[in-house]
Amino acid sequence: MRITNGPLASVSVVEIASLGPVPFAGMVLADLGAEVLRIDRTGESYEGNWRAGMTDPRGDVMGRGKKSLRINLKRPEGLSIAKKLISEADIVMEGLRPGSVDRLGLGRNDLLDLNSHLIFASASGWGRDGSLSHLAGHDINYLALSGVLGSIGPAEAPPVPPMNYLADFGAGGCLLVAGICAALFEREKSGYGQVVDHSMLDGSILLTAMIHGMIHTGQWNPERVTNELDGAAPYYRCYATSDDKYVAAGAIEPKFYEAFLNGVGLDPTQWPQADRSRWPFLHTVLEERFRTRSREEWTVHFRDIDACVSPVLSLIEAAENPMLQSVGSFTTVEGVRQPGVTPRFSRTPGSIHGSPPIPGEHTDNILNELGHSAKEINRLRAIGVVE
Repeated sequence: MRITNGPLASVSVVEIASLGPVPFAGMVLADLGAEVLRIDRTGESYEGNWRAGMTDPRGDVMGRGKKSLRINLKRPEGLSIAKKLISEADIVMEGLRPGSVDRLGLGRNDLLDLNSHLIFASASGWGRDGSLSHLAGHDINYLALSGVLGSIGPAEAPPVPPMNYLADFGAGGCLLVAGICAALFEREKSGYGQVVDHSMLDGSILLTAMIHGMIHTGQWNPERVTNELDGAAPYYRCYATSDDKYVAAGAIEPKFYEAFLNGVGLDPTQWPQADRSRWPFLHTVLEERFRTRSREEWTVHFRDIDACVSPVLSLIEAAENPMLQSVGSFTTVEGVRQPGVTPRFSRTPGSIHGSPPIPGEHTDNILNELGHSAKEINRLRAIGVVE
C-alpha cells in the first residue's frame, strides 16, 4: 500500500522562530510529513519581523507546510500556551542565542521535565559552550573560524563567501535534521527523549573531514588555488564561453579526463594529467578553446560525452531547466518556484503540505484546539498575549 503522508507523518514539531538552520530544518521535517507549528513573536508587523523585506508571505519558502501561532513568550499566559503545546509534542527546535530560551522559561531541563519523550533540538552559531558562545555571528563567521572560508576563492584576492549555503543550511540545518532523526530512532528503543545540540561551527568543521585526511597524507596545500579541488587543476574549474557565460569541468578520474580533452580536441597523451608543471599552460589552452563556442553549444556538444562537463546556470535558469523540472527538483506553489522535496522515499513519499503561513495565521485555530473560547482568545489578544 502506498502511503502519501510522508515518513514523519505521526511526528509533531514546535519550532521557535529564528533564522538560518532551524527554519530550514523545520521545512525539511514538514516536507517529510511532520506537523510543524512555528511560534512567532508578537509586536511586529509582517514587513518588520525577522523576514526582513519579505512583504509577500509566499516568498518565505522555508515556512512552507507549517502552521503559525503568534504569542508573547514573555507573558505568563503566552508561556503557558507554549508549554501546553510542547508537552504534547515530539520535538521542539530553537535557534536563539544560548541562554535565551532558558530566560524565557523554555530551557532544556524545564521542557524535558515537562515531557520526558521530548527531543529538544538546539542550533547555535558557536556552540553552547566556549568563549564565543555569547557572541553573534553569521555563516561567513563560522566558515572563517572553521577553516572552510580560507580555502575558497582566488589566490591573490580575499576569500569568497559561498553565500550562506554552507554553515546555515548544509552544515547547520541538514545536520540538525540528521540529529533529530537519530534521536527519534533512539527514542523508539529507550522511550525517552534527549537534547540534540548542534552548532554551525561544528557542522562547518565536520564538512572538512576529507580535506583534513588529505592534509595528513600530504595531498593538500594550505595556499588557495594550489590543489586539485580548489581551482588549480585545469580539469576541475570553470571556463568562460563566447557568450560570457560559463561551463564547469569536473573530470577528476583518468577516464573522464581523457574524454574531456578529447571533447575539446586535445590529445590526452600530450597532456599528462598528473604533470602539475603543465597545468597553467593547459589552463590557458582550455580557456581559448572554450571561448570559441557559446555555453549552449558546449552543453549540446558534451551532452552525450561522459566527461563531467556541465553548464553553469543561474538560480533562475536552474529553476527553469526542463530536466530539473521534469524530475521534480523544482516545483511551483501558488506561483512561487522553489526546490522540490528531497530525500525521496519509495513507499512514504514526502510532499509540500501548503504555502508558508503569515505569522499568526493559525493562532485562533490552535487556541481553539487547546480549549480556549472565542471570548478568552479575544481577551488574550486585547492584553497583547497573542496576535
